[in-house]
Amino acid sequence: MRIAAQPTTLVTPPTGVPAARDLVTLADVDAGIRGCRACPRLVQWREAVAQQRRAAYRDDQYWGAAVPGFGCTAPEILIVGLAPGAHGANRTGRLFTGDRSGDWLFASLFRVGLASLPYSVGRDDGQHLYRTRLTAAVHCAPPANRPTTSEARQCGQWLDAELLLLAAGLSVIVVLGGFAWQAVISSLIRLGVTSLRPRPAFGHGRHHHVTMATGRVALLASYHPSQQNTFTGRLTAHMMDEVLATAAAIADARPRGNHSDVTRVSG
Repeated sequence: MRIAAQPTTLVTPPTGVPAARDLVTLADVDAGIRGCRACPRLVQWREAVAQQRRAAYRDDQYWGAAVPGFGCTAPEILIVGLAPGAHGANRTGRLFTGDRSGDWLFASLFRVGLASLPYSVGRDDGQHLYRTRLTAAVHCAPPANRPTTSEARQCGQWLDAELLLLAAGLSVIVVLGGFAWQAVISSLIRLGVTSLRPRPAFGHGRHHHVTMATGRVALLASYHPSQQNTFTGRLTAHMMDEVLATAAAIADARPRGNHSDVTRVSG
């Protein structure tokens, strides 16, 4: 069922942190994302795609709005992608759902024990994530899969909000692709993390640890499971499994409910 996008009053200046700090629950964030119309180019594009549709999906009712995160509400692992696919998440209303990138990611999540099903085709398919949540640097499908710098900066308020609300339980942030890597680094800097200058470079399999007010969090980079990367062999199933299995192992090793052994920084 297509959800009509509604105006939101939560849009703020580019940094977004004041509004993010005002959001009390993850449900607030998800509702704000669903109603966001802050970027005219993205709104026009996502809604045009939902009307024109791809021939294979001509009978589908496209979501056609910004797509919120999906998964656990108190995750240990947060996976951050680029943006909804025009005929994937923009159609189905769930990130990484209904396209080949999602097929690749969910199959890997299933193999390493973080998903209940090896596929994600729609919001009613019964898929569940274990200990894991998916989100994106940009929550609207962008033309040519390329958000502008200003669009990414504007949408960064939602990533700020999610990180603030989820930080206490997070062990790992898995970042898919260089665009999302820069978005996550920018968000963490806005939220007061002091160990990210100079910015760590993106590279598949690279680790970087940061200390938030709630404890130490690992940043783990992976190539994005785009068709360009998977068809050419730049990203293989084994490489994707290794990254997600590493994330699960880091989460397993983190002490539960006690961060007294890690250095803290002020919020």
